[in-house]
Amino acid sequence: MQETLSKTHELWLITLMGSFMSNHIENKRVLNDFSDIIFRYFTWIENYCIKNSIEYDYNREAIPIKVERLSILLQNIISRINQIELLLNLIDDKALVQRIESDFEYIKYKLNDLEDETITAFNAQRKYKDYNLSKEATDALTLFLFEESYKEYELILVYNYLKAHSSDAFMIRIFQIMIDESFFHLKSFGEMMAQMGILGVPRVIHKSLYTIKSMQEFLEDGIEEEIAAKEQCVELSNAVAKESPELAKFFDFINNQESYHIELMKEALEHFKEKNS
Repeated sequence: MQETLSKTHELWLITLMGSFMSNHIENKRVLNDFSDIIFRYFTWIENYCIKNSIEYDYNREAIPIKVERLSILLQNIISRINQIELLLNLIDDKALVQRIESDFEYIKYKLNDLEDETITAFNAQRKYKDYNLSKEATDALTLFLFEESYKEYELILVYNYLKAHSSDAFMIRIFQIMIDESFFHLKSFGEMMAQMGILGVPRVIHKSLYTIKSMQEFLEDGIEEEIAAKEQCVELSNAVAKESPELAKFFDFINNQESYHIELMKEALEHFKEKNS
């Protein structure tokens, strides 16, 4: 089951990366939709493991995504689907297996039908849209995108793990909001990285990051991390403000979202303290 979960994890990520690197509207939409669906498989298989007391983690293999044509990536995705299909017989939940298998049949059909395109997400041009950013601003943006895309990927998995192992409806609600918000940020940053020609897959996260020993400490540290993220957004907004007011406004927008994340985590912290006092 660990292999099944890991391969589904990899399939989700490579499909998501495909949606970032595509410049074709329909291709991007289809790959984004399929990545969302495959992430749900990941959570369902995880839930199956929990229900059946099967040990698992979020470890995975490295995912090569650097291609010159989208068709190469699509065939990689289809090959990975075929591998997972062979592993589904390990799951004795017939309804779940039937759902995934029937979806895979359509997904493979649709992927084979997508229009091929040249990929520019790895050309390292480091130019975002038609903005003429200085080297200093470009360097700041590049560093921010690499750091924050990994952070958002990490948060998706951490909050997903906590949600999967919680029976507290209040905390589950908070965790789901944070997952949804991190998905939006990851997709936004991933799109920007692809346009700049610097797209990369986030590194694997260590098990210690999501197997939380102290929820109170985790929430307190999380609040501090969100405060630090706000400061990074402000610094980046200031760095690009003169050269790109639109880009500055985007990072102000992200900064304001981080403010609400802090309030949500404060709510979760107070709830946890009251429940365990």
